[in-house]
Amino acid sequence: MPELPEVETVRRGLAPALVGATIARVEARRGDLRFPFPERFAARLKGLRVLGLRRRAKYLIADLDDGESLVMHLGMSGSFRIERETEKETPGTFHHKRDKNAAHDHVVFHLVGGGRIVYNDPRRFGYMLLIPSAKLDEHKLFQGLGAEPLSADFDAALLARAFRGRVAPVKAALLDQRLVAGLGNIYVCEALHRAHISPLRAAGTLVAASGKPSAALARLPQAIKEVLNAALEAGGSSLRDHRQIDGSLGYFQHSFRVYDREGAACPTPGCTGTIARIVQSGRSTFYCPRCQK
Repeated sequence: MPELPEVETVRRGLAPALVGATIARVEARRGDLRFPFPERFAARLKGLRVLGLRRRAKYLIADLDDGESLVMHLGMSGSFRIERETEKETPGTFHHKRDKNAAHDHVVFHLVGGGRIVYNDPRRFGYMLLIPSAKLDEHKLFQGLGAEPLSADFDAALLARAFRGRVAPVKAALLDQRLVAGLGNIYVCEALHRAHISPLRAAGTLVAASGKPSAALARLPQAIKEVLNAALEAGGSSLRDHRQIDGSLGYFQHSFRVYDREGAACPTPGCTGTIARIVQSGRSTFYCPRCQK
């Protein structure tokens, strides 16, 4: 599933074409994706202007001028592309040809003045909802979501409050969307390696009895921000189905330190360890048993 950098990459690619645009009409070419479309989905969007496009956790949120917001989730394989009369590509760093199968073009947003935005989803695990903008925080999808890891207030003190007393492994704690919003398996593995913290370590052991973060925990927020920002600069990891908005692949996977590198030498300077793979809660975890404690 696309993680925070992938979703943010899509948001940045869509925003120049979508924000300020008016939706002329919508084609919903089937009745559902992962869930049924909202009642009168196409009719309710017709003629509306997009005021802004933001991201919360792994959700894209288009704020509309009628007081509702279009909430979009990419699922496992969802992606958007922008098509104009003269071109079918938007600015991007990489320009690999996209494997486009029109049979999987499920939603098409036609914009006033020309051009369209197409949502393609072979596996149909994505979904779209219409929710009153003023009540987004109260909706079950957003109620109780944790801190945004790229926000200014995401620091060691915040993590100490979230982790205190928790016996679950720190990796599980970071994947808990109620504690930290938007992190997924790839970037948690990468961040824990940068912070030299074992994914097996109980989250609560990173917090002192006084409630203050340990030295190890103090390293973690910066490690998370570094790996997310590096992935954003590279356009997202783009494993398997993910594409940037222009259909091209991002290249951060070429910079993975541990993820999917089982048996490789640990890249930490001076470390003689070897990257190992274990399974936690049904997911592969990659780490260095020597330098991650």
